[in-house]
Amino acid sequence: MNWIAGSLCVPGSHLFRNLNVLLVIVVMNSNFSLMMKPMKQWLVITIFMASAAAVYAAPPATVDRPNVILIYADDLGVGMLGCYGQQVVSTPHIDQLASEGIRFTNYYGCTFCAPARYSLATGMHDGRVNAWGHSKAGLIVERDAGRISEGAFQTQFASLKADARPIHEQEVFLGQVAQRADYHTAQFGKLDSGFLTWNERVRRFGWDFHEGYYDHVRAHGFYPPYLWVNGEKKSLEGNPHADAAKMTEKGDEPVGSGGETYSQEVFIQDILRYVREHRDERFFLYHPTQLPHGPVAIPQLHPDFVDHPTMSLAEKKYASMIKMLDDHVGLILQELKALGLDEKTVVLFTADNGHEMYYGPKPSYRQSINAAGEVTNLTTNKWRTRESGDIFDGAGGRAGMKRSGYQGGVQLPMIVRWPGKISPGATTDMLAAQYDVLPTVADLTGGQTPKGKDGISFVPALLNRTQSRQHEYVIVNNGFVSGHLSRTCLIAIDGWKLVEVDRDKDLFQLYHLPEDNEERHDLAAKHPEKVAQLKGILLRELDSARPDLPQ
Repeated sequence: MNWIAGSLCVPGSHLFRNLNVLLVIVVMNSNFSLMMKPMKQWLVITIFMASAAAVYAAPPATVDRPNVILIYADDLGVGMLGCYGQQVVSTPHIDQLASEGIRFTNYYGCTFCAPARYSLATGMHDGRVNAWGHSKAGLIVERDAGRISEGAFQTQFASLKADARPIHEQEVFLGQVAQRADYHTAQFGKLDSGFLTWNERVRRFGWDFHEGYYDHVRAHGFYPPYLWVNGEKKSLEGNPHADAAKMTEKGDEPVGSGGETYSQEVFIQDILRYVREHRDERFFLYHPTQLPHGPVAIPQLHPDFVDHPTMSLAEKKYASMIKMLDDHVGLILQELKALGLDEKTVVLFTADNGHEMYYGPKPSYRQSINAAGEVTNLTTNKWRTRESGDIFDGAGGRAGMKRSGYQGGVQLPMIVRWPGKISPGATTDMLAAQYDVLPTVADLTGGQTPKGKDGISFVPALLNRTQSRQHEYVIVNNGFVSGHLSRTCLIAIDGWKLVEVDRDKDLFQLYHLPEDNEERHDLAAKHPEKVAQLKGILLRELDSARPDLPQ
């Protein structure tokens, strides 16, 4: 019996979580079995195996405890979706999510990748202490490119692990919330919260199964030589480049260059396979896709843009990446319907931060120059995609983009579809943020939200019920210090937004978003008392302790 226990009870596995009592029984019976005849020993083994199989089979999804699929786009501006106003690129499948579900109009992420994924995973706003720390990426690429030896890699990797932000033993992550509710959990794409991770760490985040990139520098290319699947390499045919064929910022490389196997096409096929294989149990599937993060790369241009009369090649590639993301959403919806899981599955679609341009006029943002050649600033002439030569207007008229605390950098799409439960075509202006996803998933799966989390479940809003708990404000931190970027911000439930421009000079701006979502009219001079009130809250929250963890 001992060999059976050892082979099945892998710490952290889905099965192990449910075998504590059975394991005690087996150990007790294994001692007793020494006095039993061989036939009786096999009977004990048979009973144990049957019991283990029964425990392992998680209950199927129901309309009350549905499956959950979270699609997390990378650098997707809210203005890039048809249901939020995009005019150049059609997104019919994502728009279908909105027409059959609910669309948020007052939802916020972070200014950049790593803190956004920290906030999502922990259920805490990114102003908390250590929220902006992340490991250095690129080490795996250096080793695979032959620039450092295997021995040097192992030494540096061991040092990186030792210096990585330690995970508190009482930390409960997004994936664990679903695990504890007896859901099978899976993650496909850019793994962990970035930038360099490893198998044991990803499992600690609560994922029974994972497939994707451990190194986020490699994830800036779409043709990796291999992906990681539960700690093992999965080779991808025809991809020889250690950096996954990362393209230049010009985006003028030939379409399809870089390799034969495009990572996002691998992910969508394996996601669909996962759904089919787990159709008879409850699952939580998280897909932090690479799309549409650049530099731009695509196996082939979408037919909508092949003969577009004005787009550059880079713009055609970017538009095709948006179309691929939309098509993949459509494939997931199609699979759910084919398997009879449509009404038993909640699909959430959102992103990490605001729009980023990997094409065309990107340098103008850093140079603070708009399409008219004017020097932009943070007061009277803010930088906007609409006024800076962006054919897509990816931020939808909002000021700033990725790495900025203005709306173009932090206001995001959030769409949720649950047939039979959510009223089709609904919208909500509820103030929400991505740290609300953890308690929302807890609510949907029947799990528990750990005490002290910043997030609030928005399930009542999804179901058109009274949302008794709401945020008085949401916090967005920003560690970037630069003359062309606004920094931290606070958005209050009454629509007021405070933006930090220069803390050393005590320069803060005040906007009333219901009338001025493009942040064109700074009202700080007219409402100094409101500035003082919100500034006190914002500065109190920045680098504040985690109330969900023992100090």
